[in-house]
Amino acid sequence: MSFLTAEQVIAANKANVETLFGLTNKAFEGIEKLVELNLQVAKTALAEAADTTKAALSVKDAQELFTLQAGLLQPAAEKAAAYSRHLYDIAAATNAEVTKVAEETANDSQKKFMAAFDAAVKNAPAGTENAVALVKSAVAAANNAYESVQKAAKQAADVAEANFQAVTTTAVKATQAAGKTKRAA
Repeated sequence: MSFLTAEQVIAANKANVETLFGLTNKAFEGIEKLVELNLQVAKTALAEAADTTKAALSVKDAQELFTLQAGLLQPAAEKAAAYSRHLYDIAAATNAEVTKVAEETANDSQKKFMAAFDAAVKNAPAGTENAVALVKSAVAAANNAYESVQKAAKQAADVAEANFQAVTTTAVKATQAAGKTKRAA
């Protein structure tokens, strides 16, 4: 009794290779986005450093320097928060793509396994019904466990995103408050 034909094995291998290349392309897209983001940040930082240096060289007294320095604090924190948010968005989008492909592949593999198993069971000798029921029960339990893990992972990701958003917002607000306090003084 054979579960898979040579054509089915070749088709499965071909699908696996295509999936691998698809995932590799998604990973490279994420890396490209990170490189673009970092290049943009570097360009902006260089331009801002030049402007800040010119402004610092043109101050006439310590009070003016203090005001300039206080004015730079808030935008820097906001930019750091925005940069972190962009990094998180790129990572989350890439992870979502990989997860989607993994789920589709797992579902497809499960369907193929069950189809092959059902085909093999049709030719099973009499008296093996209990063994077949046991295997089907084990597969169902594994599927339920997999779905539970997926749900837990999604909930954890949602909580992490909410926490990240809260920390970013709190940091920006604290920096804004500190900047207002320094300007008032």
